[in-house]
Amino acid sequence: MEEFEAATWLQKRLSPLNISPLLLNSLDLGEAAVIELAMNENIQTVCIDEVAGRRIARLSGLLVTGSIGILVRAKGEGYPFSMQQAIAQMLNRGIRLSKTVINFALEQTGENV
Repeated sequence: MEEFEAATWLQKRLSPLNISPLLLNSLDLGEAAVIELAMNENIQTVCIDEVAGRRIARLSGLLVTGSIGILVRAKGEGYPFSMQQAIAQMLNRGIRLSKTVINFALEQTGENV
């Protein structure tokens, strides 16, 4: 994706990550890579939205947050953006969010209508 290639704040790995076959057989490549990297680098918390990935991350001893959790934290730390607009952009890109998650995010950031 263009956004990732253009992002200067991301740390990009030049060498491939050896991912456990168990993770690859259970999850998609992105989720498996996130969990493998976290375990290799002693990272405590991962950002995964899918239920299966979250479950396996927790079983691997990792703490889990999701995209909305990241946005709620950023808003709480004072980053100036509209949670409503961020959610709308996610939905427009095909990211599925439950009403419960949307309402939680809006309540936590004081943007509930």
